[in-house]
Amino acid sequence: MINTIMEAVGEALDAEFGEGYGICTEETGQGIKAPYFSIRCLESASELFRGKRYYRSSRFCIQYFPLSQDGRNRECYSVLDRLCTCLEHIPAGSLIRGTGMKGKMAGGILEFSVNYDCFVNRTEEEEPGIGEMMSHTGVKKGD
Repeated sequence: MINTIMEAVGEALDAEFGEGYGICTEETGQGIKAPYFSIRCLESASELFRGKRYYRSSRFCIQYFPLSQDGRNRECYSVLDRLCTCLEHIPAGSLIRGTGMKGKMAGGILEFSVNYDCFVNRTEEEEPGIGEMMSHTGVKKGD
């Protein structure tokens, strides 16, 4: 589910900001030119709700690395407003609402956090059964 949410966040960022902005989902953003976004899952929790239904809570951090050095704060605050709008609802299987949105400047980059909470139905995979087997039997005549 985490990978599905990360992909949906990436698609929402791409739709809002376009091709001029890179998107990175791995730890190192080396080789990516600014401006770009880095998407990470900070923490995830799962609680049994009822039966095979679980409540999943996941907190994500989207970091924005700005293009300009001089107008860095202004650029980041503009991006922050757009992040609040484009990440409010993401299509990850079904529409999931982002909550607890927070943004702050840290070390010249924007750090934006958002929670995506949803219910998940756990289905058990069927174990493969024994296949068909043919046998031929007969009676041996005695002496």
